[in-house]
Amino acid sequence: MTERETGRGEPSRTLALLWGDPSAGPRRKGPGRSVSVEQLVTSALALADEQGLAAVTMRALAERVGVSAMSVYTYVPGKAELLDLMVDALYLAMPRPAWRSRSWRSRLTGVAEANRDLLLAHPWLTEVAALSRPPLGPGLMAKYEHELAAFDGTGLDDVDADAALTFLLGFVQSHCRAAHDAARATTDSAMSDAEWWAANQPVLERAFDPEAYPRAVRIGAAAGEAQGAAWSAGHAWEFGLARTLDGLAALIDAQAAPESR
Repeated sequence: MTERETGRGEPSRTLALLWGDPSAGPRRKGPGRSVSVEQLVTSALALADEQGLAAVTMRALAERVGVSAMSVYTYVPGKAELLDLMVDALYLAMPRPAWRSRSWRSRLTGVAEANRDLLLAHPWLTEVAALSRPPLGPGLMAKYEHELAAFDGTGLDDVDADAALTFLLGFVQSHCRAAHDAARATTDSAMSDAEWWAANQPVLERAFDPEAYPRAVRIGAAAGEAQGAAWSAGHAWEFGLARTLDGLAALIDAQAAPESR
């Protein structure tokens, strides 16, 4: 088991915690208990945002809230269950504006942008693998319901609507992971992209032989000049989202075609 996967904890205990079931309360009673599950989750989120997911240990969390490590385990069985609670809390806090009469493309753009905002605000989320068992808490259910509603009126059946949403969110996840990695490379090297290219210019001039690699040199130079770097998060987002929506448009248009005959 890895501590970066959701849905890996004790199912009955996790679901009870997610939905606030009284049976999920502290397993041992004791004097002066001033910590709640909500406080533990809030503190764990702060730790992850400040120091990364690896910093979220039961011991670090206990120190953060001022209790013993063993006390934390009476509220949350372990890090697997804690991770589910953390992810679901973020999902629950996401904005869910009414779709009203917006076009399906505008609605799906809104879904993508909301998820990108979430992942950029909490980069460690890109490291979490939901697999086939996401945290089935109130946050995820509200998020899923809202995002599926963006497909209303597209003509897609239930299975295709679910697959289309997964496809869209997969693009967002992949993009944000790449953006996070690019930002981390800049931080780790203490050099901007422009500084890195300038520092390595002599080597690059020898490597980029236009006779041996005519397309790579020509197109790479054009892209770099247009984007101001070898890779631009902004350009990659706009281009990738548009192509993702174009792909879904082919499916949606195919469903609408028989109705127009």
